[in-house]
Amino acid sequence: MEINFTDLPKAIRLRARSVGPTGERWVATLEETVSSLALKWQFVPREILSGGSESLILAVALKDDSPAVLKVGLPGVCDCKTESRVLRIANGTAYPRLLEHDEEYNALLVERLGARLSDSDLPVSQQIEVLCQTLQEAWIPLQSSQGFMTGGEKARWLLEFIESVWRDLGKPCAESAQELALSFAAEREAAFDPNNSVLVHGDAHSHNALRSFDKKGGYKFVDPDGLFAEPAYDLGISMRGWNDELLVGDAMTLGQARCRTLASLTGIDERAIWQWGFIERVSTGLLMLQIGMTQSGVRTLAVADLWADASISWNR
Repeated sequence: MEINFTDLPKAIRLRARSVGPTGERWVATLEETVSSLALKWQFVPREILSGGSESLILAVALKDDSPAVLKVGLPGVCDCKTESRVLRIANGTAYPRLLEHDEEYNALLVERLGARLSDSDLPVSQQIEVLCQTLQEAWIPLQSSQGFMTGGEKARWLLEFIESVWRDLGKPCAESAQELALSFAAEREAAFDPNNSVLVHGDAHSHNALRSFDKKGGYKFVDPDGLFAEPAYDLGISMRGWNDELLVGDAMTLGQARCRTLASLTGIDERAIWQWGFIERVSTGLLMLQIGMTQSGVRTLAVADLWADASISWNR
């Protein structure tokens, strides 16, 4: 099959464009990159897969005709080196098996998984249950950060991102939402404790949970960011998604109910989940606007505005 490497999914095209000449060069050299890796790792390219927003995701066949997936990360955005470390540590538990890693090309070869959880017929409530169950398998105890970004460092990075991008984009959400996100980020930075931290995924949403083909069944996570942080960080990711579910009614009441569910299913502190969720909602909404995903960004921030306006006792 002949593959057009300039005909990429919309999300990755927008992301590549957002990083300027580096992204343009990356797209222009993808065909050459894949050809070099195919020769090195002995695979045949099959088709470009949807789902990646920061990398090329390519279905391939290995020399024994077994299926695998090639991932080529967008430079400066997708760090395949860190991801390879997570996959090695996980060793196939709740993550795909790592087959190969090439640091020069910022590329990985991993086992092929099935359909995304987000494409299933499961209602949001059941998708959240699957995510919580899979996360509890995925969280890996570490004695120290081992070079992974810590939860405190991530909170500081998000604080600075929100502060600058909110201003640069002309204040696209309410000032009350921006200030609350900054306050929460400062609190989570101060709350970082190595003794309460594990290796977390860092972006554990339903698009990143894929059906496993191994004997256990269930789901595995792809595209880990890899952070040494409190588990509440991963649960906060579920607070930033499914805008439609929140906007059909009282967004605050529905958001609080979701937060309580996440805490109940995992035993993780509700306040920490809420704070990470709010931080992630504001930062992700701003990022979406920054890279041209305008409609999604506006809706994501609309919920943040409603949450900030309603406020809750946790904020007092």
